Amino acid sequence: MVLALTTLLAGACSQIHQEKEPSLKEALSGKFLIGTAMNAAQINETDTSSVKVIKEHFNAIVAENCMKSMWLQPQEGVFDFTLADKFVEFGERNNMFMSGHALIWHSQAPAWFFTDSKGNNVTREVMIERMKTHIQTVMEHYKGRVKEWEVVNEAIMDDGTYRNTKFYEIIGEDYIQLAFQFAHEADPDAELYYNDYSMAFPGRREGVVAMVKKLQEAGLRIDGIGMQTHVGMDYPDLAEYEKSMEAFAALGVKIMITEMDITLLPFPDQTAGADVNISYEYRQKMNPYAQGLPDSANVLFEKRYLDFFSIFLRHKDVISRVTLWGVSDQQSWRNNWPIPGRTDYPLLFDRQNKPKPVVSKIIEEALKTK
Repeated sequence: MVLALTTLLAGACSQIHQEKEPSLKEALSGKFLIGTAMNAAQINETDTSSVKVIKEHFNAIVAENCMKSMWLQPQEGVFDFTLADKFVEFGERNNMFMSGHALIWHSQAPAWFFTDSKGNNVTREVMIERMKTHIQTVMEHYKGRVKEWEVVNEAIMDDGTYRNTKFYEIIGEDYIQLAFQFAHEADPDAELYYNDYSMAFPGRREGVVAMVKKLQEAGLRIDGIGMQTHVGMDYPDLAEYEKSMEAFAALGVKIMITEMDITLLPFPDQTAGADVNISYEYRQKMNPYAQGLPDSANVLFEKRYLDFFSIFLRHKDVISRVTLWGVSDQQSWRNNWPIPGRTDYPLLFDRQNKPKPVVSKIIEEALKTK
């Protein structure tokens, strides 16, 4: 009887201890926001399991797709805010910090955006006007509600040169300055930032620094730089990644870790960064964990996440938020990019929306950091 009572009490104490473990957002409170990208099922709250995770562990959200220009303005002058409005309403109901993603991006833009009725490139004047209309219509629609906007996404190449997008081809490099100008005019109180991937590459780092300095010298508002952090087990080099953080912080702007996931799968071309337009044919050897993740791989995965969070915590004075690109492994874009049909494990919650053991370890590290 005594033994049974002791066992019962031990079990109850253990349960209380587990229940009392703080969430990610509680552990990171006062350091930086912790966020996630939300897909349509989560925004509509039909995926109740992952919505529960979002509410428990995250205090910042960004829309994975529905705020991109091809969804917001599928036809010229015809805006559809239906799903984006639901996203903002979700954030407001749950006291979440919301970021707008992404105003000007060459990819996932509507087909009409760059061409006239004959399929030819529009003039510089028309392109500027279309860009201005899109930025100002969207930002004015959410003025005072969405307080941070990704104004320009992925404009710099690995060598630091400007990416030859349609915006660049038609307008020239000053399209970036114009975009930030139009954004500030639309909502003078909103914080504005630039976002890109492969930010640990020295060339891209130097290109982004030079671009931001041009904006600052022109008297334009830029509040932050987003480091996407779609990374792998052996890239980028952590020292180079941290150098980029320090270089960006030296500009006097905030740093956002905007799109974090860590792929465990082999990558066919590491020079591709996070270019969503690339694709490779499926091969079995490129999908080594289709039946599950071995313990040996998970140990390395945990260490990689902890190494990154150690950097984040070390630079918490300049980081405003860390955002994971999705909630659970099942929903991650990494399963299908750049090779469709693979099984990846890049996020902090598993395919059943359960926290992986690394979540507790991140929480522990956060609580130890003053």
